[in-house]
Amino acid sequence: MRGLAEDFGESTNAVRLELNRFEEAGMLLSEAQGNKKIYKANKKHPLFKDIHSIVLKYVGLDTLIQTMIRRLGALEALYLCGDYAAGKDSGIIDLIFVGEVNKNYLGTLIGKSETLIGKKIRYIHYTGYDWEHQRHNPGDKLLLWKTSIPSNT
Repeated sequence: MRGLAEDFGESTNAVRLELNRFEEAGMLLSEAQGNKKIYKANKKHPLFKDIHSIVLKYVGLDTLIQTMIRRLGALEALYLCGDYAAGKDSGIIDLIFVGEVNKNYLGTLIGKSETLIGKKIRYIHYTGYDWEHQRHNPGDKLLLWKTSIPSNT
């Protein structure tokens, strides 16, 4: 809450009240972890897709995702991690690409995308097999895109 309070120039009490309102409206879910209350978006809320789309447009990721997916090859999934996944606008976008992709084209596309959206992009690539065998913390990344076609990995 302190981070949000600093970002918005508000008191932690004001931020707490707004988070509680979003939770009461069903837009946020929360769980206690020790002495902390962890909030996350409620993906089942009727407005989730619209709000998600607005966030992607604000960050510039909507354009980036559409362009990359069409040209990359057999992309299985794309995740946002790092500061933006945590809700912090640091100017650095961290992405995880999963699938069989054209790495040369990916590097070129990343450079062009950075110029287009005015933000630094860091990325890592995993094959579908490698991704399936990694240990993942579900709270540290957001799924931006996933193919509807099952992989053969």
